[in-house]
Amino acid sequence: MAERAWPVEAEADSSPFLDNDRSLTVSPMARWCFRHRLIVLLLWAAALAGAFLASGSAGTSFSNDFKLPASESVRAAELMRAAFPEQSGDTDVVVWRVDGGGTVRDAIVRDRMQAALDRIATLPDVGQVVSPYKPEGAGQTSSDGRTAYAQVTFTQPADDLATDRIKRVVDTARSTATDGLRVEVGGQAAGRTDQPPPHLAEFVGLVAAAVVLFLAFGSFLAMLLPLVTAVFGVGLGLMGIGLLSHAMTVPDAALLLGTLIGLGVGIDYALFIVSRHRAGLHEGLSPEEAAVTAARTSGRSVLFAGGIVCIALLGMLALNLQFLNGIAVATSLTVLLGVAAALTLLPALLGLLGTRVLSRRERRRLDAPESIGENDGRGVTARWADVLQRRPRIVAAAALVLVTVISLPAFSLRLGTSDQGTLPESNTARRAYDMLADGFGPGFNGPLQLVVRGRGGDMPPAALRQLVNDVRETRGVEQVVAVPLGQAAGGTGQRMAVVQVVPTTAPQDAQTYELIDRLRAVPAADAGSLEVLVGGGTALNKDLASALTSRLPLFIGTIAVLGSALLLLAFRSLVVALLAALMNVAAAGAAFGITVALFQWGWGTDVLGIGKPVPITSFLPVIMIAMLFGLSMDYQVFLVGRMREEWLRTRDPRRAVRIGLARGGRVITSAAVIMISVFGAFVLSGDMEGVLVGAGLAGAVAVDAFVLRMALVPAVMTMLGRTTWWLPPRLAGAHGTSPDTLVAPTPVNESRSAHAERNVSAGEGLDR
Repeated sequence: MAERAWPVEAEADSSPFLDNDRSLTVSPMARWCFRHRLIVLLLWAAALAGAFLASGSAGTSFSNDFKLPASESVRAAELMRAAFPEQSGDTDVVVWRVDGGGTVRDAIVRDRMQAALDRIATLPDVGQVVSPYKPEGAGQTSSDGRTAYAQVTFTQPADDLATDRIKRVVDTARSTATDGLRVEVGGQAAGRTDQPPPHLAEFVGLVAAAVVLFLAFGSFLAMLLPLVTAVFGVGLGLMGIGLLSHAMTVPDAALLLGTLIGLGVGIDYALFIVSRHRAGLHEGLSPEEAAVTAARTSGRSVLFAGGIVCIALLGMLALNLQFLNGIAVATSLTVLLGVAAALTLLPALLGLLGTRVLSRRERRRLDAPESIGENDGRGVTARWADVLQRRPRIVAAAALVLVTVISLPAFSLRLGTSDQGTLPESNTARRAYDMLADGFGPGFNGPLQLVVRGRGGDMPPAALRQLVNDVRETRGVEQVVAVPLGQAAGGTGQRMAVVQVVPTTAPQDAQTYELIDRLRAVPAADAGSLEVLVGGGTALNKDLASALTSRLPLFIGTIAVLGSALLLLAFRSLVVALLAALMNVAAAGAAFGITVALFQWGWGTDVLGIGKPVPITSFLPVIMIAMLFGLSMDYQVFLVGRMREEWLRTRDPRRAVRIGLARGGRVITSAAVIMISVFGAFVLSGDMEGVLVGAGLAGAVAVDAFVLRMALVPAVMTMLGRTTWWLPPRLAGAHGTSPDTLVAPTPVNESRSAHAERNVSAGEGLDR
């Protein structure tokens, strides 16, 4: 006689997220896509081809304007651009150094270099070349006479220049090098020449993910499904980002970040659904019913988890910075398309393959499938669940200590920006950077500009001289040069000057940021007759870093509270929601700790091919937190969702934790390994921001999945017992008392054993 199951509450239908057999949303769509698979495949192929053609026809309009509105440095730049537009534009430098006893003034060096500069001046896209051997280039030779540089101004911004034309400039300059004469080219354009092959990071990430998927599934065709689904979603997303750049401010970094998170979540989401589908086939379901069951269970989780990721990414809109708004919308677009591909394209592919998503050996066993019971103790995750529940306090303490140690470097976090001094030493721009620093001082690569104008249109010469003297006496200043610019454009009659300040320290040095604060406090700036604005690239970066640092705690708190509120609605548990918030903050601490240790402290500079320790690029922590919070919620949803399902069925808290960990643990760890592989591959991207985000997120996901979700969370839930699933009566009354919305309810007249055999988790498919 069937044993009576724990009843599901009658008010289950009242849940706003519920998708049970009587209120289907994902399942009918999956069934339709399964049955009309050729139509779905053609629609996706047409959408991708159409987006490709539209993007190719419209082009892109990316804007790398990482400035903070209303900051002093931005006002200085706008004043210069409005008054003297002819002095704006991208300029590279050709740097040469004589080793040995000679100087750059020697006739043989002068003739050789001047001939090369004359050739460069005739190349396409080169607007002007200022040589140190001409009167206008006076001051472009070092005091010891061994180093000199020429300014090469292009006719277009560096990002708009064709790479082959930049290489012609670099090759022409470097062809003059001989024994005893080193020649390199530095600047934003030159830094783009020595790059790894395009899409190398994506290729390596896909290969690594393919290996993990094949080991998990044991089937080549099953391995291909998540990869194909992710590629369709990311491909369509990248084309959409290009088109989106015409409608709003989108930096080109959005392409890299969209690819990074799109591949990660796209492969993982498909992994969850394919795993559940394979489990259904093992249980004897037809391919269609297995696909629909996977959509009703794992598909709903994917929909919910994808929504949380998008909410976390769109949380960047609260910071009210245009370039972050573009990144938020662009990355959310790739996630949404990844979810859409998992819920529509994947069922069509499952219909196309039928039972071939199983290996040949598994297909032979379908006629007599092995029972998958609730007490199946096979597998690493099941054994780990037993160990954890025997010693939950020890496991929790060890996990907590480990996360704390990893997070400690985060207290040394310093935001700034990377420059060409962080490029690999094989890059010509990095070598030019070092030559300029050796010849002219470390601060020469990041001069500050004091934009000075007289109040009321007049600029007393005595006040300007006093300002220059005060700046020269300021600690941390190497050199000061005042350049009167005459009357400003626009007929305002206002006279201006620029005081160029060369610091004694490098642009990335914390002491340079301190110098900016001291210059803004120079008494002459408040003398009344002059208005002084401290600008330049280094000041722009400093202002942005300061603003983002002050807003970071509010941003973290906002998305942590919002994510926890969503989990409270979904899982009907106050403890689960609070645990999610705490684990997300811990994951963020681990991400920052790993990033600071690798890059700011320099522990990983040699391995990662970075020239030297660097501050963390100012806007990256915001992006990393948004991505990490969304991904952390994914793991929380898939792990705790299985535990909640078992709790509703048995009301045994220890069993719920054990079954959830044993059955869902392996699919989560496999998903984490894939995410780590994809993120880690972006270390090969050749882009400093890609290296920072890729390495930081790869380490953070490892800590999040293996330490927090697989150890600390289940250990705490084991210790809390039934309290884990407690919901205050007032909250329960406000939101109804429906069960977990990501779980298919157990019919009242169905036995526990029958339900156990029917409701197989995604992790079981991998455990098999």
